[in-house]
Amino acid sequence: MENLEIKARCASLAAMARTAAAAGAVMQASFEQVDTYFKVAQGRLKLRRQQGAGDALIFYRRPDDKSAKVSRYEVVPVCNAPQLEFMLQQALGIKAVVRKRRQLWRLDNIRIHLDEVEGLGSFIEFEVEVGPGRDVAGCRAQADALLHRLGISAADLIAGSYSDLAV
Repeated sequence: MENLEIKARCASLAAMARTAAAAGAVMQASFEQVDTYFKVAQGRLKLRRQQGAGDALIFYRRPDDKSAKVSRYEVVPVCNAPQLEFMLQQALGIKAVVRKRRQLWRLDNIRIHLDEVEGLGSFIEFEVEVGPGRDVAGCRAQADALLHRLGISAADLIAGSYSDLAV
């Protein structure tokens, strides 16, 4: 699976939610997530525990650039997250634990996340889904257009993941 991602600091999640809605995005859900990142040689591996939804093990690779970047990822649902977390902690060690409240918005093939991350602040992240009929170049154009529509400045863009900011 593949998408194009952008992450940025956000001064006001409420204002960004209004801007996203004005751009045509629709709020789909609001929930709490705990992502436990494990130490791995390449990419990032995290166990996501999500209140009210299924837990998942997620592995992804993407460059640490501030611009829109291609992320290739795999998601595997897990049924016993506490046991899996214990095993992975013993085998790999924990890099960081990230707790956040997330609003999930949707605009066409774009997932917009408005996140309040414990100890780090407020962020917007969006993922433009690459797939049949949607190549990377077209998705990059969508990402650039959305950056402008949402008023996100280059100074607010972030290169890495929340786990990098948390350590």
